[in-house]
Amino acid sequence: MSEPPPLPSLMPPPLPVMGKGERGDFETVRSGENRLKVEAPYVPSTADGAGLIGPPPLKMDESTGEKKGFLQKMASGMDWLFGFAALLVLVAGCSVVPVLNFLSLGYLLHVSGTIARTGRFRDGFVGVRKASVLGSIAVGMWLVVWPARLISKTWKDAELIAPGSGIAKAWHAGLVVVIVITLAHVLWACVRGGKLRHFLWPQPLRFVRWLRAPQKFGNLQSGVTDYVVSLRLPFYFWLGLRGFVGALAWLIVPVGILLAATRLPVGGSVLLSLFGGLLLLLVAIHLPFLQARFAQTDRFGALFELGEVRRLFVRAPLAFWFSLLITLLFAVPLYLLKIELTPRELAWLPSLLFVIFIFPARVLTGWAMSRATRREAPRHWFPRWVARLGIVPVALAYTLVVYFTPYLSWNGAWSLLEQHAFLVPAPLMAL
Repeated sequence: MSEPPPLPSLMPPPLPVMGKGERGDFETVRSGENRLKVEAPYVPSTADGAGLIGPPPLKMDESTGEKKGFLQKMASGMDWLFGFAALLVLVAGCSVVPVLNFLSLGYLLHVSGTIARTGRFRDGFVGVRKASVLGSIAVGMWLVVWPARLISKTWKDAELIAPGSGIAKAWHAGLVVVIVITLAHVLWACVRGGKLRHFLWPQPLRFVRWLRAPQKFGNLQSGVTDYVVSLRLPFYFWLGLRGFVGALAWLIVPVGILLAATRLPVGGSVLLSLFGGLLLLLVAIHLPFLQARFAQTDRFGALFELGEVRRLFVRAPLAFWFSLLITLLFAVPLYLLKIELTPRELAWLPSLLFVIFIFPARVLTGWAMSRATRREAPRHWFPRWVARLGIVPVALAYTLVVYFTPYLSWNGAWSLLEQHAFLVPAPLMAL
């Protein structure tokens, strides 16, 4: 007698496991032995190159190895250069504003600390793409407000020639309409991603479709929040504040002695200045690397680990010497710019030059620290002594420049507080 056919199984067939797609993350739902991966709703953000809302960007297919075209690479490179220029302007702008100057110092310290950890120069250019968005918004707003400016000038001229006339009222009404359209244009361009092309080509039909889309404001709020959080402003502020306090603890004694020497007669002033200059020379040799070590480890105590810095020095002595040379050498022109008082409305221009000089110094300091961290054995005695003998004249020349600064700077003796090699431009004067 043949066996009856098996009954059909009442269990549902196993669900297929979806691979990771191009948008969003995945949530895993476990049910028995089967696992179902469900794609979470996509929330666009500026971190992955998308706008504040809208469709996600197309990504390169890694399976086929498709490469970007030449024009895309050129556009990406131009965007990076524009972002780097915008980043320098933003850091310079923050450096002249009280309290915000801690953001500038924190960013510069983070640059050196990042390179010290990874050993790659490209990792030191932090936030370039994010700065490109802010720079594009600033330039785009400057461009699109020109019609309102021209109409405003015409309205004022008409009001001056014929106050209360119909022509003047018509120009005033037109100005109000143009201002409203300009504000809507700016907001729509920011919603789309803030790129310069978004300001030049508004795409009104897409704007109408966006108004009809559901959950548009929720996605917009999420995108703006993600972008603001990605700026890490509290992190840079806290890092800069601690770096400022630690550097001030090292500089307060030698700078205070030099400042007190300017108030004494010639005889006592010379002796006291020599003592303060010797202390400043010792501080100038070690402080840049102590700051890089602090940013590398994110420990405030690292600012005072003098023995650790000296131990790292013997592993990369020539790199330490070269980075110290650039750091102190690039600080000298910053003192020369203080010979004449800069107008308040142009105070950010010297600060831009300060940041342009300080940024490569921070990069090289982090590079020297990374080389020393990656080596376990000290170098040969010959390069060590060459670096030691080379550091002394470099630090001595910097100390002499600082000593004569009160006689050259517009701020007089108070210019001793402006230690550009270790702090942001005029940190104490700005505070």
